[in-house]
Amino acid sequence: MSDRKNMKLFTLNSNQEIAQKIAQAVGVPLGKLSSRQFSDGEIQVNIEESVRGYDVYIIQSTSFPVNNHLMELLIMVDACVRASANTINVVLPYFGYARQDRIASPREPLTAKLVANMLVKAGVDRILTLDLHAVQVQGFFDIPVDNLFTVPLFAKHYCDKGLLGSDVVVVSPKNSGVKRARSLAEYLDAPIAIIDYPQDDAGRNEGYIIGDVEGKKAILIDDILNTGRTFSEAAKIVEREGATEIYAVSSHGLFVEGAAELLDNTNIKEILVTDSVATKEKTPKNVRYITASELIGNAIVCIHERKPVSPLFAYNKKK
Repeated sequence: MSDRKNMKLFTLNSNQEIAQKIAQAVGVPLGKLSSRQFSDGEIQVNIEESVRGYDVYIIQSTSFPVNNHLMELLIMVDACVRASANTINVVLPYFGYARQDRIASPREPLTAKLVANMLVKAGVDRILTLDLHAVQVQGFFDIPVDNLFTVPLFAKHYCDKGLLGSDVVVVSPKNSGVKRARSLAEYLDAPIAIIDYPQDDAGRNEGYIIGDVEGKKAILIDDILNTGRTFSEAAKIVEREGATEIYAVSSHGLFVEGAAELLDNTNIKEILVTDSVATKEKTPKNVRYITASELIGNAIVCIHERKPVSPLFAYNKKK
């Protein structure tokens, strides 16, 4: 604890539940602040204790309402700068706007880069985040970025359930997620399969599987569970191709636009997500949350004590 006497943790309004757990894992109580909105929507943040000379860690997921939570974070960073904090470290369990990380068609913005610029310009010294949509987003920042991976957490969960080996297949529901699927499959000693959606002459997309799921327990994996349509369609395809059981796992559960109802009408046995987002939306009946708070808390301690973060990126199932 003596090494952490110069550390202060604060949480804003996006996900106070995980912040409390992170503080417990770190062994440092959350600092006192107030955040309110004026009648016209302007946000006011007041830090109610001194941060002068302290290493400050601000916990905030930029999830729905994304713009409010992002602006609240920027205002908090500015308050810390003006209050003479030693360093300002932003902990983003979920980084909104990360999906717009490339120019896929003419005249599109790079909002992931824009948000990175805003955070750096505001005065952030370091970013700690969880499962970026694309790892190259780290390169948009001109400050250190630690991107923690959730796959080891998921691997432990499935190994404990006995879901591993050749009876299991890890399925990427879109071809852009192959690396993520392969990572989980390596932990589980399982093969992978990929769902692809070629477009025919009429502009229709009909998914098909590259790989074998017949007679196997299929685990669908993605990074963001948004509307649920990706998992819903993938579940139909793997069921059609002979999978005996279907599971789904995602790093961030947003559950917007009726995702709960859509997923409740599938044969997915369990949907596993982290607590990176505190959604107010209805969630599916078979959803199960796994906390990322200990992983994030350990990373904060490593950063503060100038220890390597790399040991947190692995899980040894033989332990």
